[in-house]
Amino acid sequence: MMRKALTLTVALAATLALATGCDSGDSGDNRAEAPTVEPSQAPSVESPSAESPSAAPSAPAETPTPTPTPAKKLKIGNKGADVLAVQKRLVELGYWIAKADGNFGNTTQQAVFALQKAAGIGRDGTVGPKTQKALDDGIRPTAKSAAGSGYLVEINLKKQLLMLVKDGQVVTTLNTSTGSNENYVYEGETYLADTPTGHFKVGRQIDGTRHGPLGDLWRPKYFNGGIAVHGSPSIPPYAASHGCARLSNAAMNWIWATDKIPLKTKVWVYRS
Repeated sequence: MMRKALTLTVALAATLALATGCDSGDSGDNRAEAPTVEPSQAPSVESPSAESPSAAPSAPAETPTPTPTPAKKLKIGNKGADVLAVQKRLVELGYWIAKADGNFGNTTQQAVFALQKAAGIGRDGTVGPKTQKALDDGIRPTAKSAAGSGYLVEINLKKQLLMLVKDGQVVTTLNTSTGSNENYVYEGETYLADTPTGHFKVGRQIDGTRHGPLGDLWRPKYFNGGIAVHGSPSIPPYAASHGCARLSNAAMNWIWATDKIPLKTKVWVYRS
């Protein structure tokens, strides 16, 4: 949980304890809560599959060709074959997008952010020469957990990536925004917006909106007191939260619809 920057008396700590974390009002127990708001219908997720080329029996097997480099940067609002090729390559590498449909939308930008973070290049959410090279080179993050360690969520604070990992292999990579490590003031007291490192488990969840005094949390899954993985309309390519791991609302809907982070899922938060 977030550490208070000022020392409080025992009586005041009991009163303001709810202000720590990106959500106040968390007891830290493992009881699931009933929905507070009916959730919106999760978006359908389509995994595009490439169509196998036909060839004469005597012809040699075709070698996959890199995604053609577009003549200009691709960004939100662009449409067409170049966008579709980028989306298919992102999905192939495990970066989550809602749908590969040739339309460069918000979830495609989130996937591009994640790719750029994994590649260690500028995080502008557009596909230019450097990002295209990362796609062609097949850049993807690696898990910190070892083979045989089962299924877990890994949150890399340095790269600002949330990864679904199975037996040491990254299955899905999402752009996330965690604690900003900056001070903020709540009810006259100063706190540090950090996301503590360590090994945790998802203890409770709310299938709806949690209206906290520090902001709304969409369909949160709590893994460390008031700190949760939750949906938000704002997921910049840098650390900006009060301590939670933000994902896009669309990504959070997908996680719930496919049960990707059920209760008791292990969560490993680290900085590397």
